[in-house]
Amino acid sequence: MISFVEGEVVSLVPEGAVVLVGGVGLLVHCNPDTLAELTLGQPARLHTTLIVREDSLTLYGFGSEDERVVFEVAQTASGVGPRVAMAMLATHRPDTLRTVFATQDVKALTLVPGIGPKGAQKLLIELKGRLGDPTGKVPAGRSGEPPAPGVTPWRGQLLEALTGLGWTARDAEGALAEVEPLAAESEARGESPQLPVLLRAALRSMRR
Repeated sequence: MISFVEGEVVSLVPEGAVVLVGGVGLLVHCNPDTLAELTLGQPARLHTTLIVREDSLTLYGFGSEDERVVFEVAQTASGVGPRVAMAMLATHRPDTLRTVFATQDVKALTLVPGIGPKGAQKLLIELKGRLGDPTGKVPAGRSGEPPAPGVTPWRGQLLEALTGLGWTARDAEGALAEVEPLAAESEARGESPQLPVLLRAALRSMRR
């Protein structure tokens, strides 16, 4: 098992990063929040899990050991593969997920792309207690956690994420305009715009 990789970030794409390790470029699949913390040309250390299939070897990377553990535990539930486990971490922080399962919050779990109400109820039963107890220490800024009333932090967070990925401020501002209707739709429904969703949409628009 590859527990972590450490090296220069030589490429960033919507689904992950290429990290130079011992002369070999390793493609590490990451969620948007982990990608937002990486910078082209700078060293990075990612906690990783290697998924082995008959026709593929896929490396998944995370900014913290906690995220890696949650990713692996989530897949012990029936029907949960790497894609759904990554979507869970793209939507909620690890401690938020612990709270979701501890309180059996169906609505919060259905915010995860690919998980419907029936699937959420099943997962809440299967994974209850497996992720451990919530600590209550949830850093600010992750989608799935409501901002203070009257505050819309997604613009600054998205701009910081895009410039951190190597885009110029001018290009990042253009991407903000592209995803603004998507954010407005969420706000019209009384929901906080999901930063991972906006980041993926912005990256797609910038690579067209």
